[in-house]
Amino acid sequence: MERIVVQRHFPKANIPQLKRVAAYARVSSGKDAMLHSLSAQVSYYSDLIQNHSGWQYAGVYADEALTGTKDNRDNFQRLLADCRAGKIDLVLTKSISRFARNTVTLLETVRELKTMGVDVYFEEQNIHSLSADGELMLTILASYAQEESLSASENQKWRVRHNYENGLAWNGTILGYRYDHGTYIIEPEEAETVRMIFDSYLQGDGIMAIVKKLNASNRITRYGNECGPTGVMRILRNYTYTRNLLLQQTFSENHLTKCRQRNNGEFPIYHIQNAHEAIIPLEQFNAVQDEIKRRAEKYYTPHRNKGKYPFSGLLVCAGCGKNYRRKNTATGAVWICPTFNSRGKAFCQSKQIPEDILIAATKEVVGSLDALGCKITAVRVENDNTLVFRYPDGIETVRRWQDRSRRESWTPEMKETARQKELERRSHHDKQ
Repeated sequence: MERIVVQRHFPKANIPQLKRVAAYARVSSGKDAMLHSLSAQVSYYSDLIQNHSGWQYAGVYADEALTGTKDNRDNFQRLLADCRAGKIDLVLTKSISRFARNTVTLLETVRELKTMGVDVYFEEQNIHSLSADGELMLTILASYAQEESLSASENQKWRVRHNYENGLAWNGTILGYRYDHGTYIIEPEEAETVRMIFDSYLQGDGIMAIVKKLNASNRITRYGNECGPTGVMRILRNYTYTRNLLLQQTFSENHLTKCRQRNNGEFPIYHIQNAHEAIIPLEQFNAVQDEIKRRAEKYYTPHRNKGKYPFSGLLVCAGCGKNYRRKNTATGAVWICPTFNSRGKAFCQSKQIPEDILIAATKEVVGSLDALGCKITAVRVENDNTLVFRYPDGIETVRRWQDRSRRESWTPEMKETARQKELERRSHHDKQ
């Protein structure tokens, strides 16, 4: 008997799509109270989104200690990137001023998100950017917020300059001191760190050697972070440690960009002597400035290419994932992992690569450095002297490189120093 199979087609269930909702929060100061406020905003939005029917939690993006006039806030940019990637349908934010005080930045961002179908809801103003009258209201309110920012900026500038005229420093966040009613008071433990930095530099240590020494002895920054090369150099150049002040050496370009400009006579510079107790004698400070200048002249390369190098952004450390950087040394240029360079082998086992060896290995693979960016998407640097060149189609080519011998690495200066030490050793031995 023939069987007849009847196929039935059931209609697909119409399951409503959840709206993917994210939030953006920002505070404009790094003070504890403000950071607590930021934490409260993050918790509020997380609970609101996750407990709302029909919404899917897409994250809370938060920036701290940054102004709303700039569009280079890290998490703000990450939010925009996720919107462009189609991961978000709705963005919640407290107010226009939290999102952006710059009218141009606000409207450009909202319009871009609008083209992608992403709505922005401003709670205080009760405005949806996708609504019919949303853009008109945003233009008016953002202009008001920008003027409010200008007014606050001008008031702040007046207070700062008034302090300068009275010989009072404005910024109290300096390692080694605490700021008390316009006067710097020495903080003993931090002051010892400052003295160690100045002493080490005059004893011949480089900036990175000082950084490693500080981190190895658990000496931390004013805010409890690990020390870095920029911070150490800033300390070595800080005239305040001599008990004297140079006030208004820089000024803010405007209330929108807030870029700092060097004061070349646009405003008065105030020199206040004997303003507080010194941590570093003036003679030692001047000696350090002379040494900084001497080292800069010694390692200065007049015709160095100031643009990007062919390997910039291509070399990736297999150990920590950071991009290698170019560094000038006594034996020539090398490419080095920044983690290894600043924190040592305890944090990354990578090795530096002499630039001439790197160029030779690269030419074997691609033929010419001119074609490097087109043919290679990345070069992974393994800690066993292996370079892995990756092509756009995913294929990889491996090259190994040899370390220089100790003799090849020595410069004439290093050889002369070694020769002098050997002569001194022999002389001392003969006297005995």
